Amino acid sequence: MGMSVTISAASADDAEHILKLQYLCYQSEAELYGDYSIEPLTQPLDDLKAEIARGHALVARLGEEIVASVRGEVDETGTARIGKLIVHPRLRGHGLGGRLLDAIEEHFARDADSAAKRFRLFTGHRSDGNLRLYRRKGYETVATERIGPRLTVVTLEKAA
Repeated sequence: MGMSVTISAASADDAEHILKLQYLCYQSEAELYGDYSIEPLTQPLDDLKAEIARGHALVARLGEEIVASVRGEVDETGTARIGKLIVHPRLRGHGLGGRLLDAIEEHFARDADSAAKRFRLFTGHRSDGNLRLYRRKGYETVATERIGPRLTVVTLEKAA
């Protein structure tokens, strides 16, 4: 008998599990860009807890195990900045990232306190899987910024 994946709001109690998953998931990004000092691999637990408290975070669970997560917050302009969409490597390619992205967009679109006007996220220029997902979900490139010799950050956006 198989288990289904459930998506729910994350709490501070989930922070340590999210951080461990984040570390696992960003290994491939670090390898892709030849940089293991990227923020997702060096983020302290207290910073993650503060992000969860300040914005909104979701987790996907398979049974009791957290297997995916996403977080974000809405700024004063009504832009929901979505980040750290992570899916355990063994579950990639099954639509879980898309489900999480839909769920956090829905939260920010219907939350009376945030009333997002647009959604914004970013990824590296070599992160083809991320770019495919975001474009499939209606995001369009609004900016690119060369960060260094190996990385150009692509910013994507769509209306809420």
